Amino acid sequence: MNDFIWDRTNPFIIDVTVGSDRIDGYGHVSNHFYIAWMTDCMFAHSAAVGLPDDICMEMQRGMAVKQIRADLLGPSYDGDKLKVANWIVANDGKLRASRFFQIVSCASRKTLVRAEMDFVCTNLSNGRPVKMPPIFAEKYCIESNEN
Repeated sequence: MNDFIWDRTNPFIIDVTVGSDRIDGYGHVSNHFYIAWMTDCMFAHSAAVGLPDDICMEMQRGMAVKQIRADLLGPSYDGDKLKVANWIVANDGKLRASRFFQIVSCASRKTLVRAEMDFVCTNLSNGRPVKMPPIFAEKYCIESNEN
């Protein structure tokens, strides 16, 4: 991990190997899989900080994506190994939070995707916005250190 150039310090990272079922008609990864991998990274990070799906379901609280902004900077192909990283970059402790994502090719060390997702705390039983529980403010702490 130390030989990667991350946009921020202390990333939470998952590893992805591109499968042939992720390749589109142009011969490279279909764009929607980048969003899927960022989502996988987000859920893995939440579980790692102590907020796995079952705890959120018990509380009937979750963070729902409100907006995604992404810069797709380069392609990846069948068999490529990628690192998907994320950082929590904002959390108002009330309703909103944001994560920054970076996807890097292991072979070239180039950044393929930079993205940010904005979230709203949601009541999982009715889908409406709701004040986040104190544990969300505590566990989803902001990673503000930049390289």
